Amino acid sequence: MSHASRLFSGTALALAMLCPAHSSSAQDRGVETIETSENGERVIIVTSERYVPQGRLTATKSDIPLVETPQSISVVSRDQIDLLNFIDAQQAVRYVAGATGENYGPDLRFDFIQIRGFPPKQFVDGLATPVTSTIYSNGIDLYAFESLEILKGPASVLYGSAPPGGIYNQTSRRPKSVFDGEISAMYGTDDYKQLGMTVTGPASDALDLRATVMIRDRGAERDFVDAQRIYAAPAATWHIGPDTRLTGLAYYQYDEVNGDTNGFLPAAGTLLDNPNGKLPRSVNLGEPDYNRYERKQWGAGFEFEQDLGPDMGLTVNGRYAKYAEEQRVIYAAGFTDAAMDTVYRNSYPYQEDVTSLTIDGRFHGKFDTGGIEHNFLVGVDYRDVDNDASFGFCSPFFCPSGASVPDPINIYDPQYGLPAGFVTPPLDTVFTDQTLKQTGLYAQDQIAIGGLRVLLSGRNDWVDRTSFGTEGKQDEFTWRAGVSYVTDAGVVPYISYGTSFEPVLGVDIAGDPLKPTTGEQWEGGVKYDARGLGEGIDLLLTAALFDIRQNNVTSAVYSPVSAPVGSTQSGEVKVQGGELEFVARIRNQLAINGSYSYTDTEVVASETPQEVGAALPVTPRHKASLLADYTFQRGSLAGFGFGAGVRYNSDGAGSLPGPFNPIVFETGEATLFDAMLHYDLPNWRLAINGSNIFDKRYVARCADANNCNFGAGRQVIATATYKF
Repeated sequence: MSHASRLFSGTALALAMLCPAHSSSAQDRGVETIETSENGERVIIVTSERYVPQGRLTATKSDIPLVETPQSISVVSRDQIDLLNFIDAQQAVRYVAGATGENYGPDLRFDFIQIRGFPPKQFVDGLATPVTSTIYSNGIDLYAFESLEILKGPASVLYGSAPPGGIYNQTSRRPKSVFDGEISAMYGTDDYKQLGMTVTGPASDALDLRATVMIRDRGAERDFVDAQRIYAAPAATWHIGPDTRLTGLAYYQYDEVNGDTNGFLPAAGTLLDNPNGKLPRSVNLGEPDYNRYERKQWGAGFEFEQDLGPDMGLTVNGRYAKYAEEQRVIYAAGFTDAAMDTVYRNSYPYQEDVTSLTIDGRFHGKFDTGGIEHNFLVGVDYRDVDNDASFGFCSPFFCPSGASVPDPINIYDPQYGLPAGFVTPPLDTVFTDQTLKQTGLYAQDQIAIGGLRVLLSGRNDWVDRTSFGTEGKQDEFTWRAGVSYVTDAGVVPYISYGTSFEPVLGVDIAGDPLKPTTGEQWEGGVKYDARGLGEGIDLLLTAALFDIRQNNVTSAVYSPVSAPVGSTQSGEVKVQGGELEFVARIRNQLAINGSYSYTDTEVVASETPQEVGAALPVTPRHKASLLADYTFQRGSLAGFGFGAGVRYNSDGAGSLPGPFNPIVFETGEATLFDAMLHYDLPNWRLAINGSNIFDKRYVARCADANNCNFGAGRQVIATATYKF
């Protein structure tokens, strides 16, 4: 028996032993299944109070309802995650307007997401995560969280350094004062196996506990690839007094991917014709017995809450986290000759370590001044990040002395195996050696006069960043202003303006320090909270138009022979568009998710002439989706439900053009269908979820002629969940 199989079996036994022999009240649950009878007829009602979101702290770090927030925010709740069986965050944005995921296909390591044309930064419980130097994601499993919140547009006024497209925040599962929990088992396509458990309840009158554990063992669409993941998260809330609470939150996650990672397929045979035929999605052009990715990460933090009165309080949260990854990979490069059936291969080992300390403290309160209501917030946050990364590289055209050059491989009949004594190139090239210290002071006030809401926010950040021994100090003021009007009918029109910044280290071609990259956005729209339509009808509809400008974008300056000789900050990017999104749940039977996005991106200015007028990568101009799910409540079919969804993405640019990348490939266009079946009882939920059920073949991205990724194929997963 393999190590992974033994570990999986052992965890299954441990979870079974932890399952309590009794059940309890379903109080304070998001989803509750009630079985009764009326006039002798069997009735099963599945309630889901959190399916349609009402409010989240992400947009304003306060209790301002979503419908009153003058900026777009989408919330994917745990109820939606479970119904649609989303495995990771990049799947969870499938039915969200303005956000796209899975841009590199079904990656087993990271969450690749774009929001309004830009890769967002990731936050957990309102604190920045220790993301890598190249990818704004640390890949914490979605099972860890109660919700995924996507704030669209500038967020620097509350979160500091962030791109103008937005951020996403994930809220961890928290302890409760009532006994509650679940055990779930999954099995599906590509030998997907998963066991998960979360249980919470009071240990005493003053102490609530929660434990969350998940283990996964899976294959992949690509041949000879397997992946394992272990996640564990203890949490405890100490009710120090009637007005004082301290919650401790910790997590540990281990990942291992063997056989290959993803990508690096040729365009000829995937996106384009190849005289030898099409490549199968399962083709592996690496070395299955050699390629390996390993990651370990953990974090420990707290949230302290002190009520200072009926309308005032203090909240302080912080986290110390460490992230470490290592990989060695042999991957395909260009064709060896005109026959287009054999490719060169490169060897690329990489390692990265990130340490992060983040703290955020804020005082919040409400008061009235002569008929004017104020909901105010003042705070300070601090971020200290240390990042080190290095790599090695070997190709047929460049290889350090002593390292081995991988043999070419036939893409239609791959033969694997490395010669005895194969030597991996040393990790002797430093990719990242930097520290970042960021301190921000911020303030916000929502002013309410009747139905009028005016939101004003401001922040100043001081950034001290060191890279390769070069130190740079920058400070930036960001702000947001918005006006909305809450009508008696629940229609809330709004308009807002916000700014963002990201620090940039280094000097320009003239030797002057680089300035922070800044962004600004105008957004106007309308929101409709239809809970007043009647009992049992929940609906949140949002529509928005926006205009984003990013300035001081660093652009490379090239010599006449196309060699980079320096950089300037003459770059400018423009993103304009519109979004429509709605989430509804009607009489505990019908759930509907729908969205449409139009996103027009353009590089307005750049020192690289080819970039001017080009669209930003992996951002489709059109994205549309619609899903409906229905559950029977009476008779022999009571508790049985089914649903279907359709998703459409237009194509998008795989990269920006440049002197070393003259051809830009348009990829990603696809219409995909999803479906689900489920059966609910008071303590059980049985479900089968399928995505891309017709197994549509498409290419998610081609960054260049030798780096293409297939989009996610059909995935079908059966789930059995026992709730107690």
